[in-house]
Amino acid sequence: MSFPVTSIYAAIFTVLVIVLANIVSARRGKTGISILHGDDMNLALWIRRHGNLLETLPLALLLMALCEAAQLPALWLNAFGIGLLAARLAHLIGLSVDRPTAPLRIAGGALTQLLMLAAAAWLIWSLL
Repeated sequence: MSFPVTSIYAAIFTVLVIVLANIVSARRGKTGISILHGDDMNLALWIRRHGNLLETLPLALLLMALCEAAQLPALWLNAFGIGLLAARLAHLIGLSVDRPTAPLRIAGGALTQLLMLAAAAWLIWSLL
């Protein structure tokens, strides 16, 4: 079984993960900090941006693939993918060291969770 719609978003997110990983690696090289982040809050911020994406993305893409396998229409799959991309970019941009309640951070996190809950609910509904 192929997953053409999910594959597009998996590829896009792969590029984003690689970009963030390279930013973290470059920052580690510049600071000479190999493990954790020392006192460098900029490095800590990039580590969390990368980590937060990787903490939510695998399950979100799995849900998307399961919805595609269960024949959710491509329009809805693309809405999920675009929404997830927008949510994760908003969270990435909104995440800051000194503003834990930045609007983009909160909106990005909330939208990610809402999309995942909607996908999970659709999967359960489609199986009943």
